[in-house]
Amino acid sequence: MNYAYASRTGNVESIVDNLGLDATRINDGSETMNGDFILFTYTDGYGDVPEEVLNFLLGNSQYLKGVIVSGDTGYGEAYCQAGDKIAEDYDVEVLYRVENAGTQEDLNAIQAILEKQ
Repeated sequence: MNYAYASRTGNVESIVDNLGLDATRINDGSETMNGDFILFTYTDGYGDVPEEVLNFLLGNSQYLKGVIVSGDTGYGEAYCQAGDKIAEDYDVEVLYRVENAGTQEDLNAIQAILEKQ
């Protein structure tokens, strides 16, 4: 499985690094994938999908198999909504919702999910 990620504050990058994944970083959305991938993303604003992720998905959504999303519970109902929006728009599953950079328990749970993909 391939992986792609977007990270603005470093939380998602930390998750990807701690999992030891060789992943494509989404900088402006012009990056391309050549096979199935799982997307790691953050939630922007008040529950929004980051602009670079929207652009990235325009050219790569045919390979998207699931999304792992980071958010902040301080935003209430907007927590991890970027993942929910992506899942709905592209008919994939939100595989995991994580608070900011997550805990070791979160990393273990994400690793177990990835092993099943």
